[in-house]
Amino acid sequence: MEKMIAFCGIDCAKCLAVLATENNDDNERKNTAELWSKQYHAGIKPEDINCEGCLSKGEKIFSHCKVCEIRKCGQKKNVENCAHCEEYACGKLDEFFKIAPDGRTVLDEIKKGL
Repeated sequence: MEKMIAFCGIDCAKCLAVLATENNDDNERKNTAELWSKQYHAGIKPEDINCEGCLSKGEKIFSHCKVCEIRKCGQKKNVENCAHCEEYACGKLDEFFKIAPDGRTVLDEIKKGL
C-alpha cells in the first residue's frame, strides 16, 4: 500500500489492522485485537480488524474508524487530512494526540509544507 495519511496523521500503510487485511491474516487480526484491547481498554474482536484505511471509500473500515469524530469532520470538510484544515489543530486532535503523538508530528510536517 502506498502511504495513506489518515485525517489524524496516522499512516494507514503502517496500521496493524490494514496490514492484517492486506495479508488476509487471521493470526495478525487476533494478535492485533488482543494488543489493542489491552492498550486501549476496549473489547476488540479479531473480526473488527478488517480495514483498507481511513481514507478508503470501501466498506472495510476498522470499527472505531466508522465512528471516529476526527474522520467524520475531515470527510465533512472534504480535506485530504487535518493538516489541510484551516482550524488545525482543533480540540478533537488535541485529545487524540495524547494517545498518538506521532500523528501530530506527521500533520505538523505536512502543514509546514503547505
